Amino acid sequence: MSAATTGAAAANPYLRPPFGPVQGEAEARDLRVIGELPRDLRGVYARNGPNARFQATGAYHWFDGDGMVHAVSFRDGRADYRARYVQSDHFRAETEAGRALWTGLLEPVHTNPRGAPYKDTANTDLVVHDGRMLALWYISGVPVALDPDTLESLGPPGWARDQPFRVSAHAKVCPGTGELLFFDYGPRPPWMRYGVVSRGGRLTHLTEVALPGPRLPHDMAFTERYSVLMDLPVFHRADALAAGRWLIDYHPDLPARFGVLPRHSAGSEIRWFEAEPCYIYHVVNAWEDGDAIEMLACRTTSPLPAPDPADGPLARMMANLRLKARLHRYRFDLRTGQTTEAPVDDLVTEFPAIDQGRAGRPTRHAWLVSVADTPTLCFDGLVKYDLETGRSLTHRFGEGRFGSEAVFVPREGARAEDDGYVLSFVTDARDDTSAVVVLDGQDFEAPPLCTVELPRRVPLGFHACWAPAETA
Repeated sequence: MSAATTGAAAANPYLRPPFGPVQGEAEARDLRVIGELPRDLRGVYARNGPNARFQATGAYHWFDGDGMVHAVSFRDGRADYRARYVQSDHFRAETEAGRALWTGLLEPVHTNPRGAPYKDTANTDLVVHDGRMLALWYISGVPVALDPDTLESLGPPGWARDQPFRVSAHAKVCPGTGELLFFDYGPRPPWMRYGVVSRGGRLTHLTEVALPGPRLPHDMAFTERYSVLMDLPVFHRADALAAGRWLIDYHPDLPARFGVLPRHSAGSEIRWFEAEPCYIYHVVNAWEDGDAIEMLACRTTSPLPAPDPADGPLARMMANLRLKARLHRYRFDLRTGQTTEAPVDDLVTEFPAIDQGRAGRPTRHAWLVSVADTPTLCFDGLVKYDLETGRSLTHRFGEGRFGSEAVFVPREGARAEDDGYVLSFVTDARDDTSAVVVLDGQDFEAPPLCTVELPRRVPLGFHACWAPAETA
């Protein structure tokens, strides 16, 4: 039984198109292409997101939906589509029961399975490591390895199986060493752990990082030698934790803190840099510049806007999903311990993409989604930034069309950092159809090089990745 869209559920915009779930898994080959598909585009563009399968009791939060990966694979000028559920342990438990076993983020957790207050949906991000695609969860969960080609769920990777730690949504893969860098966090000590997994899938480093209490960091950064972890002034209300509810507060009287840690060092060696209070959902990139670290991120100083009473019982969720982040630059001076920060732009942008082969090293270009001024979280275009000058170019998807986090794929024989392709899933809210658009990374404001039509709607969702042909 799929999630109901009648009654109370029908009043929830995140259970209706363009967000609402689609029925079951799907596969289609040799998709129709409008324009010419570049023959050097070889690999898989995959995007994770919520697709509620069973109707749970209580109010539905967009983050509650079961993870479903939608992917288009490109080979020899052809494109195929697949959609598969991410079969986490909690997904399998509900499959066996034939019904929802968990309430959602907006409800008390007392009736949920013992030891698992929230359902680990693995619905948030995707990273490619050790020949597998890993589906990750924003609260910190057990990674689910996927076959990059078939999207078959293979269970947790060996290094994460039967471990006391979990992995946050935004683990990072260093292109130079092939290492996976991750952190976890939770409402009970230790408040944070940080770990490193080798290119071949061996846990080589794990350490605890001391924090003043439970925190809610969402992302991290890394350079060639350092990892950057976050202690931000957004965290659980103690009374709500005791009552089994997910309620958080913003504390603008506290600074944002960024911890710089040599990649393989003990947590006790972390150096904290203070900055203006804010929240950061996503980092663009970071790199070393002499005795300093440069970091660019999407920063908001209003992470918890006031709810609108007109939204009724969903007011808190609707307010929290109205992202108002802007591109921001930080510089952490390793000699003096000082932080310098400044805004890059006043456009509301998020979900950044770069050439992942340059992650952790200086980059000049980034592609971010443009956040539409709509009641729900919609991305109405992509913004290409020149990070050296702060200048930007915008590609709009068109009236009633909304996109996903993009990926950048270098062109074969590329001679410049932005010489390649920018891909995004785009859903048309007017006729319930979806496609993948392929844009020219350099001629960015031009019409798409091609549009790959999909056999059904792809619900708006979360994060994406590119799996090169050699891993798919």
